[in-house]
Amino acid sequence: MLTKLRYRLLAISCPSTLTLAGALLSLNVAAILFGVFARYIAGGAPIWTDELSRFLIIGTVMLGAGAVWAEGGHMRVGLLEKLLPAPIARVLVVYQWLLTLFVALGAAWASYRYALSVNMFTTSGLGISRTVPLMSLPLGFLLLAWHALLYGPAPLKTIEDQL
Repeated sequence: MLTKLRYRLLAISCPSTLTLAGALLSLNVAAILFGVFARYIAGGAPIWTDELSRFLIIGTVMLGAGAVWAEGGHMRVGLLEKLLPAPIARVLVVYQWLLTLFVALGAAWASYRYALSVNMFTTSGLGISRTVPLMSLPLGFLLLAWHALLYGPAPLKTIEDQL
């Protein structure tokens, strides 16, 4: 029962975060195209286009990282898991899962604290608090932890599994 619920939540969460990341990527392309048009056709681009593009690409990566991890899309070498005896490979898989979970939660906490510590500073182009774009970091790390929690301590998918 719990496994079905976990996989159902994962099946909803992964496409949702990837869709949101795709929307941010589309917005990023639009900002870049506007900046290129303004720079080379209109004679000068506002500084906010570069800054918005930088923040959007960071947000895109952070939002999509957890879903890509759960779908086995991150580059990794799973050779050791296949060469080791099954009980030792299982311990390695649990270790990797716990490490991913704790690193993601630790990074979420540290990046949240950092994002809050810079709230008095504003960005040069957009004129907003630096906390606003930096909040994509703890959100992304929390989503990675969420997807890792839902995926559970199971071997990650590889390209061979998908063929």
